[in-house]
Order: sequence, then structure tokens, then C-alpha cells
Amino acid sequence: MPSLSCHNLLDLAEEVPPLPPSPLRLPRVMAGASPSSPASPSQPGPPRRVIVSHRLPLRASPDPAAPFGFRFTVDAGTVAYQLRSGLPASAPVLHVGTLPPAAADAASDELASYLMASFSCLPVFLPADLHRRYYHGFCKHYMWPLLHYLLPLTPSTLGGLPFDRALYHSFLSANRAFADRLTEVLAPDDDFVWIQDYHLLALPTFLRKRFPRARVGFFLHSPFPSSEIFRTIPVRDDLLRALLNADLVGFHTFDYARHFLSACSRLLGLDYQSKRGYIGIEYYGRTVTVKILPVGIDMGQLRSVVSAPETADVVRQVADAYKGRRLMLGVDDVDLFKGIGLKFLGMEQLLVEHPELRDKAVLVQITNPARSEGRDVQEVQDEARAISARVNERFGTPGYTPIVMISRPVSEHEKAAYYAAAECCVVSAVRDGLNRIPYIYTVCRQESTALGDAPKRSVIVLSEFVGCSPSLSGAIRVNPWSVESVAEAMSSALRMSDAEQRLRHEKHYKYVSTHDVAYWARSFDQDLQRACKDHFSRRHWGIGFGMSFKVVALGPNFRRLSVEHIVPSFRKTENRLILLDYDGTVMPESSIDKAPSSEVISVLNRLCEDPKNRVFIVSGRGKDELSTWFAPCEKLGIAAEHGYFTRWSKESPWETCGLVADFDWKKTAEPVMRLYTEATDGSYIEHKESALVWHHDEADPDFGSCQAKELLDHLESVLANEPVVVKRGQHIVEVNPQGISKGVVVESLLSSMVRGGKAPDFVLCIGDDRSDEDMFESIVCPANGRVKLPATSEVFACTVGKKPSMAKYYLDDTVDVTKMLQGLANAPSQQRPWPVQLRVTFEGTL
Repeated sequence: MPSLSCHNLLDLAEEVPPLPPSPLRLPRVMAGASPSSPASPSQPGPPRRVIVSHRLPLRASPDPAAPFGFRFTVDAGTVAYQLRSGLPASAPVLHVGTLPPAAADAASDELASYLMASFSCLPVFLPADLHRRYYHGFCKHYMWPLLHYLLPLTPSTLGGLPFDRALYHSFLSANRAFADRLTEVLAPDDDFVWIQDYHLLALPTFLRKRFPRARVGFFLHSPFPSSEIFRTIPVRDDLLRALLNADLVGFHTFDYARHFLSACSRLLGLDYQSKRGYIGIEYYGRTVTVKILPVGIDMGQLRSVVSAPETADVVRQVADAYKGRRLMLGVDDVDLFKGIGLKFLGMEQLLVEHPELRDKAVLVQITNPARSEGRDVQEVQDEARAISARVNERFGTPGYTPIVMISRPVSEHEKAAYYAAAECCVVSAVRDGLNRIPYIYTVCRQESTALGDAPKRSVIVLSEFVGCSPSLSGAIRVNPWSVESVAEAMSSALRMSDAEQRLRHEKHYKYVSTHDVAYWARSFDQDLQRACKDHFSRRHWGIGFGMSFKVVALGPNFRRLSVEHIVPSFRKTENRLILLDYDGTVMPESSIDKAPSSEVISVLNRLCEDPKNRVFIVSGRGKDELSTWFAPCEKLGIAAEHGYFTRWSKESPWETCGLVADFDWKKTAEPVMRLYTEATDGSYIEHKESALVWHHDEADPDFGSCQAKELLDHLESVLANEPVVVKRGQHIVEVNPQGISKGVVVESLLSSMVRGGKAPDFVLCIGDDRSDEDMFESIVCPANGRVKLPATSEVFACTVGKKPSMAKYYLDDTVDVTKMLQGLANAPSQQRPWPVQLRVTFEGTL
């Protein structure tokens, strides 16, 4: 049933008034944009790619003669624009984002139409106060520091603000404004939406709420912190669920993806699977794919800059200015995490430890403008200036300045010239999502011809906490917090032989040139198409309110089992078999007392009283426990330990499955399990007559899962020659005799009924976990088994919970299961139609 939640609920925060509705209504560029669109793509030709980022890839400069008072040009340096080079050439591309800061006050419908027609850019208009609270408040001073491992321990923490619910609502309001804008133009069954970075972390939920079949990808350009950091966010579950509302989630490195997967496991209880090189999280019937690939650089754009005549001129000027010096270069934004001060301290230590480099080694530091506002930015600048002034005063001489800070705006040609002229690039960030500076440096060193045609060489000193570090295996990796290590790395770079520099440079250039931004965009686009390929073969339901909203995706023939649907079949049949799992089906998993309730006992007894019914509990639990719990149900059948033991009623003897009762393998398996139990806090061993089960549901999720995998491999090795099967289930590792499963016992029960001349013409099977899928397969696909049901048999395989299953029906929870059983128990008393009762009464009266 579709959710009744509404995005306007997010406007209930008193501090943030709701956004005024935008008067602009642009026509949808592509057909089929309504949520109830046909179950197949309707747009001929390549689907449109909609790139959503905080800012549009545009520059705006005041120009009274230009339309709207600004001259707009494409900002070719933004990733949002560069990724177009990897998309299909024939596919239309639409950019959605806010206006450049200079033109933020020029919002109008006419401007939106102009940008749409001229640049294929659709602006999102945010009021200035909302944008300030959203971007500079929540994003830059709460989320951004926290994603970079800075916890707001006190209000005075540099750069990190405590969580503010009002700022969070501003963040949601801004994301909702993006969704409103997309709603005006999006064709959800045709377009591919690609959302960029944490500023729009909530957008997948808003889009999924409006368009359940929308094809949505999300790429996080910042780090994803460890779950211990991420779990400190008061709205952590909302943000995780928002990411899971995308079809594809991308990260720069495996570490970031690993932290995301760990957060999903620890906070939401979701496990992931790796299949054929792809990592996927099963989330309410949808598979959310996780992609790992760092962003590259735009080789074409960078080559054009490096080869420009004005760049060559500046290269020669830089080379002349630092002739006879050993030039090292740093290029960083001004923020807390770029480690500029640590870099300067490393330079100071280098000159202290290596006097021979004084008057020779020079570090040029280009500082890009800060992207945020606040006291932290100013303090970073002040610290850098203070350290550089101290070093220059201590080691500088007339004509020699050890640290040169360039804080003025630097053109792309001048910056490329410094890259080309420097023999070493130093990146000392203490935490950075990717940092493409080393990539750019490598290409500029390779492509520049201003200094002659000598073999190209370069050296990179790189912080190990930077996202590009794993991809640059030839770099000198350092811990930036260790000033001595940074100084030693600089010294090693300056002392490195030309041959080794060439080898390292060639290795880096080969990677950078083949893994450019086009390669990244093409790979992400292809994986997004693959992740969304099943959208039109499934039905979708929206459930949940507010930021807890999610979509359940189910097969076209998968539907809820209602009493009204099953009772007619139940009434007209004579030989019925009802098969019920116990834990998670009859009894809630969360219940502390696992014994059946009086309500369950009552409904089972009522079903068993009907001679047309055969009712069985089919469970993995031991026979003694089940027989004690169901002692009041004298006619109830029980299949215990996955069918190893079976009895048809309380008075019937327990029967075994007929296998040879040789359990010597337990003497081998139990010591191994005991070893892992001692090493894994929260785990324990369950002893059954026919099986051994190792439970780790109370252990640490990551460690328990890791230990379960190791235990599985260990047991399979030591029990390789034993007649047993080692299986891994939900928080368990179980060893069973071969030939034991719920599917086998169901076939045995069916076979017994057929031999007795009472072949079942009605079968109801309800279960909730993996072991119950064997039961479903036995009755849904009887051709695969030994028993053939009558062609007229009514078969109902039903799983508990909306999830992928062999079953064709579902019930929401154990409460629904009890109601279903009560409906069947009441059905026989309603078998005679009401009109017959009226006719008999009338004739009797006459």
C-alpha cells in the first residue's frame, strides 16, 4: 500500500518556514513522467542523464550588457561538467543545481529558461537565508567536518558545530527544493539521475517517494567515516536509508565503501554480498549496488591548458625565477584538513636536518580560496602565515625564501606552469576524499614541453590519509602527523635518482591517463544501467513516513495473501496439509519467551479438530523443546530439527528420516566450534540430537561474520570425509547430516499422504527464512521432487515479510499469520450459504 507520508511533513520545524512554491513550471522534456507511467520505457533513443549537484557547472561575472546583468560561461573545471565526456555522445544531459554565488540574487523564471536553453542547466532557487543555513551551516560546519573524522566535542571545536535540529531541517528543505525542481522535468521511467556528493544526501529519499521506479545513482566525493564516527550523528539512520534509496552508491576507495557497509550492518542490520565482482545490499527486495572507483581528471581539458602558449611562457618564467633551486609544490584549499601547517613544519625540519639544502630547497604553496566561511578558515590562514614567516626568518637569506605562499587568485595557466616546473609535489592532507592534485601534477609534468624534450620524471610525497593514495603506488607515502616523516620523505624525493623518478612517473602517468574522468563516468553510467535493469519487471510499494520512507520491490506475481482469497479454496477441498515454520512465523523473532502463546495453541487446536486438516510445525528446534511447548495440541504434527525427527500426533512415536544414525562427526566438529566460541564474545553452541549450531547473533556484527566465515571453512575442511553438510545461515553456522532439510521432510509428508490414499488437494506452507525456501520449492515446483500433487491441488506458499522468495504470497508479520490461521479455523462453520438457511426457515414456518 503506498505510503501516505508527505514531504511537507519535513516543514514542521518552527525555525525553518516552508519554501514558497516556485511559479516556474517547465514542460517535461521527455514523456512518461507520472508515477503511474507504463511498465516499460517510453522515450525513443538514448535516455537522458540528469546530473544533480549543489552548484551548476557555470561561472557568472557581472556584465551590464549581458542578459540579466551577468555573463554566464561553462565552468569546465568542475567534475559535474567533466563527467559528460564519459556519457554516451547521443544522450542528452541536463544539469540541476543552484546558481553561481555571484548570480544568486538574480533568480527568475526568465533566467531559468535562458540557462535551460543556452546551457541545458536548470537552476534551483533557494532563499539566501535557507542556503546559508543549509550549505554553510549544516553541510560545511557539521557534516563536512564529521565526514572527515572531526567530532564536535564542544561548541568551540574548530570547524565542527554541534548537531542543530533546525539546521538539519534547513538541509532537508533544501534537498526537498531540489526534488521539487526535478519533479517538474523528470521522466522517471526514462531518465537516469546521478546525484553528486553529501550536500544532497537526502535527495534519493525525496525522489524515491515521488517516483518509486526512478533510476538513481549517488556518488560520495568525500570520505565516509568509520561506523564509530558515523553513528554519532543523531539522524544517522535517516541518512543511511537515504543512500539506500539510490540504486547505485559510489565511493572513491574500498575503505570508504567498507565503512558504509559496516554502518549498514551495525545500525540497520543489513548484510552485503559480493557476486561476480559487484557488491550488493539487499534492501526490501531491491539490490543496492556499491561501486568503488576514484574520479579521474579531464585529460583533454588539462592537455589543452598545458599546451597553451601562455602556459609555456609562465613555465619558463617560473624556471628562471627558481633557477638553481630544488622546487617543491603544494596546492591546497584553505581548510582544516589539508595539513598546510604540517607541511610547513616538515619543510622546517628538512632544513634543520639537512643544512646542505638551505638556500636550495624551496616550497611554493598555492592556496585556493576557501569554500566555506568561519573562524576556522581564518585560523588556518593565520597559522600557515605564522609558520612560514618563522621558517623564512630562520633560514631565509637575501634572494632565498624557503617557503613561498601564493594567496592571490592564480589562473589555471599559471597553476599548470608551477606543476610543470616543480620536481616534487607534496600533499600532506590529514584527511581528504580524493584530492586530484597528484593526478594533475603528473599530467602537467608529462605534457609540458616548455623545458625541453628530456625524459619526463616526477616525485610525489603523499599523505596516506588521502583518497588517491591507493591508486598511486609509486608515491612516497607519509603520515602527515609525523613531521619527521614528512621531512624525510621530502629529502628522499630530492635525493632520488633521475632513473627512479622516471620509473615512478611512468607508472603514475599510465594509471592517470587510462583512468580519467571519462573512464570513471562511463563505468558509473554502465553500472547504473545494470543496477536498474529489473525496475520494469517488479512492482513497487512505498512504505514509511518522512525520512524513513523506503520502496519495497517485488516480483509481478508476488502478492499479499488475504483470508478472502484463500478461504474459498480451503472450503471446497477435502484433504488439506498446513505446514508452519515456528520462529519468525508463529512466534516473533524479537520475543524473549519463545514458548507459543495461548492464542497460538488455541488456533492450532481448532485447525487440528477438523478431520480434513493435517497441521504440522516444521522447525529447526529440538524435538523435546517442541513437544513440551505443544503438549496441549494432541493432533498437531511436528517435524523437528529440520525434519530429522517427525511425529504425526502427540500419541504417535517419533520417526527418524531413515538415515544411519552415526554422529561420530560431532567429536570432530564440537572442539572446533568451542575454539571459535572462546574466541568470539557473545557466541554460543546449540546442541541438537542430529546437529550442532554455532550462533553469533549477540557477537560484534563484523567480527561475528568474519569468524563465521572462518568457522565455515574450518569445518568444511575437517569434515570433508563425513556424511554431513556445513551451512551458514542468519547469524549461525550449522552442521547437519546429509539429506536433511525442510524440503525433504515436506516431500516425505506428501508421499505418506499419497500412499494413504489422501493426496492433498490443498497445501498451505508459511515460513520466513532461508531454510523455509526448501519447503516452498517442494510444493511450488513439485516436478523437481519425488511426489506429484494432483493437478487440481490448491497450493499456497507464503513467506513472512516482503522480500524475494520462492513463495508467491506474503504476509507482513506473525500477527498476520495468526489472523490468517484464525480465518481458516473459522471457515468450516461458514460453509453453508446464508440463502439456504433462509429457505429452510421459511419452509418450516409454512
